Amino acid sequence: MATITIRNVPDELVDRIKWLAGQKGVSMEQEIRDLLQSRYEQRGAVLERIRKRWETLPVQSAEPMQDWKTQGRP
Repeated sequence: MATITIRNVPDELVDRIKWLAGQKGVSMEQEIRDLLQSRYEQRGAVLERIRKRWETLPVQSAEPMQDWKTQGRP
């Protein structure tokens, strides 16, 4: 596993992370790992749903879109 060093973290942020970790009964390191994992796993799941939805959308030819551009919005 990789090791990450983060410099110049504001003291107030460190205090909040320590407090959250204490409330959960975990270390500050574990709290940060959990936060990173939940953040980036959620993003990946959202992107995957978007990709799957995109594949189901009908393909539009350029002609109707050009008509829309020249006619403007109603």
